[in-house]
Amino acid sequence: MPRVTRGNKRVQRRKKTLKLAKGYRLTKSKLHRSAHESVERGLRFAYRHRRTKKRNFRSLWIVRVGAAARRNDMSYSRFMLGLKKASVELDRKVLADIAIKDPGAFARLVETAKAALAIA
Repeated sequence: MPRVTRGNKRVQRRKKTLKLAKGYRLTKSKLHRSAHESVERGLRFAYRHRRTKKRNFRSLWIVRVGAAARRNDMSYSRFMLGLKKASVELDRKVLADIAIKDPGAFARLVETAKAALAIA
């Protein structure tokens, strides 16, 4: 069986791992084995938290919209139901932004929701 030399592949792979480990402390940024373990762990957290971030932002938007709706004497669930019945298709991200930046426009949305609920 012929002998296979790796050439630069091993060095390149190790350099890539050490580059990703830049900023880690002590041996985790210097030694390949420690660096590889730390980088793998970090990449797992990054993958997991990219999904968690979406959940966290959605709950933040819901809290903001709910607080703004309460200021206008309406619960979050009734507000969202009213918007749905009024065929207002704004997502929670946009509603939260309106609630913070333009309370007057949000108050008009609440009135729209109340009117839609009164009709139904």
